[in-house]
Amino acid sequence: MDYDYCVIGGGIVGVATAHALADRFPDAGVVLVEKEAELGRHQTGHNSGVIHSGIYYAPGSLKARLCAEGERRTKAFCREHGIAFEERGKLIVATTSLEEQRLDALWHRAKLNGIVTESLSAGDIAEREPHIAGTKALFVPAAAIVDYLEVVKKLADAFVKMGGSLLLNNSVMAISEDDDAVRVELNDRTIRSNKLVACAGLQSDRLARMAGLNPTHQIVPFRGEYYKVRQERSDLCHAMIYPVPDPDLPFLGIHLTPMINGRLTVGPNAVLGFAREGYPKFSVSIRDIASYASFPGFWRSIRANLKSGVAEMMDSVFKARYLRACQKYCPSLDLDDLQPMSAGIRAQAVATDGTLIHDFLFLDSPRQLHVCNAPSPAATSALPIADMIVDRLQADRPTATSRR
Repeated sequence: MDYDYCVIGGGIVGVATAHALADRFPDAGVVLVEKEAELGRHQTGHNSGVIHSGIYYAPGSLKARLCAEGERRTKAFCREHGIAFEERGKLIVATTSLEEQRLDALWHRAKLNGIVTESLSAGDIAEREPHIAGTKALFVPAAAIVDYLEVVKKLADAFVKMGGSLLLNNSVMAISEDDDAVRVELNDRTIRSNKLVACAGLQSDRLARMAGLNPTHQIVPFRGEYYKVRQERSDLCHAMIYPVPDPDLPFLGIHLTPMINGRLTVGPNAVLGFAREGYPKFSVSIRDIASYASFPGFWRSIRANLKSGVAEMMDSVFKARYLRACQKYCPSLDLDDLQPMSAGIRAQAVATDGTLIHDFLFLDSPRQLHVCNAPSPAATSALPIADMIVDRLQADRPTATSRR
């Protein structure tokens, strides 16, 4: 079975890429390969469902541009396909004078990025969100909530309607490239493709090595542990409530997020995971642990982030400590309000020097392009990220092949 393009990975970036290829090249044969029985089973299906505005990113940066475009296009796609979303807005809350200074810097950054914001006083916060405490806040009205699994489903449906092929329950066993094609051995068949695009998320470094490339980074899993607020208190806030980001910490911090299904979640923290795809709390994969434990960059990263890492681990072990992080801006929350919820796992690319990679990372060969890191907010930015990937391929578009 021959194709022009083979996309591996059924998360939102992979599905959006397959969709973009089928749309850009209507005469080409495009196949999307996913090892699971359903699409979006990993990072896409375990995120907080936020359509971000791009307020945090350096003005003019690729991440800022892709997020801003992604926010607009995701909403447009939802409107076109009847997917529910709500523009609840994001409230970034300061609780100390230092955080107020950081909030002011964030306001300037938002202005440079062309993002509409509203500055709120302590009184404004209390009037708008009675259960939220803060000395100052920044409101971003464009931020919204959605179910990204619904977005993935509609993208996949449109991809198939355009003539694309979808292969579920197909694990990649081997990849080999020669002058004529890329050969992909799956668990129940072998396919040949002129070009291969890998959007493998948590397995991206392994797939690149399998394909004969030489990644110098390592994927290290970080668990994002959430709680859901008990149903009776799901109206604690209308907007998404975020702390002011600390520039010394690698992640955004614990926030309150209303979900499109009516629930309210708290989280995530970010703790080292012991399995790339093990979502229950005590999941362990010896292979995954050995993979990062044998990587020198992992230990350099641990040393560089030891203080914050210990704090995150303590929040994971002690629920009361986790609660205190939430009570900083939502003092009425108590332990009984926090109910168990499935964790997410972030595919964090780590460089050999221990740096946490927060930018895009690609590896390629004459016939392959591997997306080794698609940084947060990849779900929001998936549609323009897909176009960026297709742009990279378009300069060397193959002649259409037959599909048998």
